[in-house]
Amino acid sequence: MVRIIKPTTAGRRGMKVLDFASVLTAKSPVKKLIKGSKRSSGRNNRGVVTSEHRGGGVKQRLRAVDFKQRKFGIPGIIKSIEYDPKRTAFIAHIVFTDGEQNYILAPEGISLGDKIIYGPSTKIKLGNRLQFKNIPAGTTVHNIEITPGKGGQIVRSAGGSATVMGFDGSYALIKLPSGEVRKVLDTNFASIGAVSNTDHMNIKIGKAGRSRWLGRRPNVRGKAKNPVDHPHGGGEGGSPIGLKHPKTPTGKPARGLKTRNRKKMSNKLIVKPRTKKRR
Repeated sequence: MVRIIKPTTAGRRGMKVLDFASVLTAKSPVKKLIKGSKRSSGRNNRGVVTSEHRGGGVKQRLRAVDFKQRKFGIPGIIKSIEYDPKRTAFIAHIVFTDGEQNYILAPEGISLGDKIIYGPSTKIKLGNRLQFKNIPAGTTVHNIEITPGKGGQIVRSAGGSATVMGFDGSYALIKLPSGEVRKVLDTNFASIGAVSNTDHMNIKIGKAGRSRWLGRRPNVRGKAKNPVDHPHGGGEGGSPIGLKHPKTPTGKPARGLKTRNRKKMSNKLIVKPRTKKRR
């Protein structure tokens, strides 16, 4: 649920935040399931900036979220729904009947005390995880496995969900949030339901300082820079970019260029390309 802040200052006018009290059930994480984390600030292993406008921000602790969910046949009970600073979705603290504890992505609509179970052919129930070949067409799923045994790799962000469209031999056809329809092995696993925090898209940051808390630094237009700093830079006044096509700060084509490798093996598994444009 989104809460609109009272306009007591210019920065808070129009600001929209999540009403955590109506969703979350725990204020602090489970101590044994967290550890410290270090920000990369957009740098790679050589210290070169590969992702711009990153740095600073408040300290964040890493939650040990289980994406594989391979504890088959042992029921678990949802003990709490918690906030995770490293992701847009909420996470659920689950305690199994044998005493083991884990964090998982919280499905939308899950409640305290709900029981979930993993297995190749378990019941179709919110939060359960099973193989695609045992999931009927039309079912909503998330945390989808692409490589067998690697754990969930796609459909993990807030409000995300995919739909099982049907089956083709040893493959399941799924429709992703981007509109892409692709094949995945029917022996791969997926979790039932959509990812929690569907209101994430309605958040309005409101002020620059709040972006800095999240580790996002100011974004300066390329045409406002000098030629030494950006291909669009230089010129007098409000000059255009002066190029046939826009470029990145490192000189590569930008804004619309498809970067996917045309020789990638998994291209043959894409039945229909995505329809939604990347933001």
